[in-house]
Amino acid sequence: MLLNYKDLTVRNASREDAALLAAWWNDGAVMAHAGFPNGTGETAAEIASRISEDTDEHRRLIIELAHRPIGEMNYTRCPDQEGRKTAEIGIKICDLTELEKGYGRIVLSMMISSLFKDFRYQKIILDTNLNNRRAQHVYETLGFRKVRIRENSWKNQLGELQSAVDYELFPEDFVNFAK
Repeated sequence: MLLNYKDLTVRNASREDAALLAAWWNDGAVMAHAGFPNGTGETAAEIASRISEDTDEHRRLIIELAHRPIGEMNYTRCPDQEGRKTAEIGIKICDLTELEKGYGRIVLSMMISSLFKDFRYQKIILDTNLNNRRAQHVYETLGFRKVRIRENSWKNQLGELQSAVDYELFPEDFVNFAK
């Protein structure tokens, strides 16, 4: 995947990105919302190995602003009970100085548009921590519909109970901010 909109680029992660991803994933400030306030502990070599296994059905992506990496996204094809081609997605703006500038909404628009048009997905799902109100607002402006709240459904690496919100999006409900 290679998508461009103004100064933003979304591209496939490569093995050369593994050290940067390891730095981000081992930063508790970046990873706390995902349940890893102490970071994931993954090495660049482990990440590089997994990146080399990416396919068009499971892909890690790098977000760049003016050719400078600021975050990452991913998508994975997953089973759907109704037989629809479904992708689960995730996003993190990892450069904390670039938060709350609208980049997340735009790069999500870029990726979602490509998943629906180029890859012919029929449904996109995601989840987020119930406390992540900023992300919920972004998802809902893109047309995602809240499916359920899973109270105390998982524990972060400190053993603290967390709740999650599940969302789904269909092509007819998608609001594209990267046109």
